[in-house]
Amino acid sequence: MATNITWHASSVSHQERSGLRGQKGFTLWFTGLSASGKSTIAIALEQYLLHLGLAAYRLDGDNVRFGLNKDLGFSEKDRNENIRRIAEVALLFADSCTAALTSFISPYRSDRATARELHVSRSIPFIEIYVHVPLAVAESRDPKGLYAKARKGEIKEFTGVSAPYEEPENAEIVIKSGEKSVEEEVVQIVKYLEEKGLLVRREKTQGQ
Repeated sequence: MATNITWHASSVSHQERSGLRGQKGFTLWFTGLSASGKSTIAIALEQYLLHLGLAAYRLDGDNVRFGLNKDLGFSEKDRNENIRRIAEVALLFADSCTAALTSFISPYRSDRATARELHVSRSIPFIEIYVHVPLAVAESRDPKGLYAKARKGEIKEFTGVSAPYEEPENAEIVIKSGEKSVEEEVVQIVKYLEEKGLLVRREKTQGQ
């Protein structure tokens, strides 16, 4: 761990940055089994927020492993580090007053708690979204054929089969995948954000 480093605080406060950008920053942390529908919902929500004129960026589990986390495997230790890095990146986006959407299985409660605490320490809203789906349903979908490979022993430490998934105990939003359309699931999330005062249109903020 580096020791000869110094934290340089920004000359612009988070509140001032929010006012100038006309937007509040926050992290939406999608968690759930593989094939639960996390990415599908996150993609639709990102598009919706962008059409509102808001800055939004989605961090996807597979995509991040092509670059930032390509040196990590799927052992428990590597999964811990994978989520730690993503939490830090999401915080940077949210601190810049961007809506950060993360779509990761993130199977361990302790890792998700660490991500939350990181945001809380900086007074950045962190919203955990549990996309719930029964394991049998997720396996029946299996769009990438991963469950089938895991059952054959071709994939080691696969969440839900040979590695655990610890369900969230106090997620802000719970989506029961498959019971609603994607559009209705997006509306569910948007309503929550509106109720919490996190969706602020740029025009309104500039006029204040």
